[in-house]
Amino acid sequence: MASSHDADANGITRRKSLAMLAGAGALTLAGCTSGDGGDGGSGDGSDGGSGDGSDGGSENLSGDIRISGSSTVYPVAQEVTRSFAEQNSEVSFNLTRDGSGGGFENVFIPGDSDINNSSRPISEDELQRCRDNGIEPVEFFVAQDALTVVVNNDADFIDTISLEDLATIWSPDTAPEMWSDVNDDWPDEPLDLYGPASTSGTYDYFTEAVIGETEADQPIREDFEGTEEDDLIAQGVAGNEYALGYLPFAYYTNNPDTVKALTLSEDGGDPVEPSLEGAQSGNYPLARPLFFYGNMNNIQEKNHLQAFLEYYINEADEDYIAEDIGYVPSSQDMVDDNLAALEEAIAGEYEYSA
Repeated sequence: MASSHDADANGITRRKSLAMLAGAGALTLAGCTSGDGGDGGSGDGSDGGSGDGSDGGSENLSGDIRISGSSTVYPVAQEVTRSFAEQNSEVSFNLTRDGSGGGFENVFIPGDSDINNSSRPISEDELQRCRDNGIEPVEFFVAQDALTVVVNNDADFIDTISLEDLATIWSPDTAPEMWSDVNDDWPDEPLDLYGPASTSGTYDYFTEAVIGETEADQPIREDFEGTEEDDLIAQGVAGNEYALGYLPFAYYTNNPDTVKALTLSEDGGDPVEPSLEGAQSGNYPLARPLFFYGNMNNIQEKNHLQAFLEYYINEADEDYIAEDIGYVPSSQDMVDDNLAALEEAIAGEYEYSA
């Protein structure tokens, strides 16, 4: 997690202090968003200026914000940038879905994005390469997910699966070709697999949580349909009676009539259905945290980025994160910790530690 910092007893005091440091409050900022593509870089924030602070806000914020990374976190970032944009005509966004790893590798570590969304913690190698490039990544917790295993709606032979069977299906050491190779009660039909591409943090998380170490030279079998577009996973499974895939819970809830979610069991325990409650409690076997990472250099230099990050942090505990998107929102403690991390980053005092 981020550098150690305890939440203030009074969160309002911290928020007021942060607003002063950022030169802007959370709710009166300005911007417009770009779409899913494009290669626009970050602005220098030279036009960003703080107002008089009345109503906790700022007039005249301007500049570009480049957000790369996770397709899992993308729906949250998309909604937050949209709502921020409605109030901020002089701040523009370039928001893309590159995958957690792809975003780190190709955009964030080279210094071309201000924020990288990630569905897993930054790796030690990524952290070191950030630092080698003069970047200190600032970690912010945004939500919790229940990674969901799905099959075709007509797959009436299966309603639940164990993590052990999932490991057998996806491991390159076993790589069964037929459903019946895994369980005699399952049909003698080919296993058609769909999942995130190898650049995805969801791929990384699933591989570590389900498969673990393998004897092969690869972490997961390669004969599956991989994509950064999670909706395409649902569509692929929906079009194939004997398909199996996995995708973030938010994308399942957006396709509830298209595919069927399986309950999961672990170590012989009772099956648990994917749900927000299971993700929040940790009872669901594939519950996981979601993050976004900021470039501390850019945070220090850009008032409009400071203001947007404060807005992003505060929005992450709103009810629509669960009701409209399908993730467990940040708790107030997490919001306070994130605001503390931002305050440290603005002061140049943040240091990431796992």
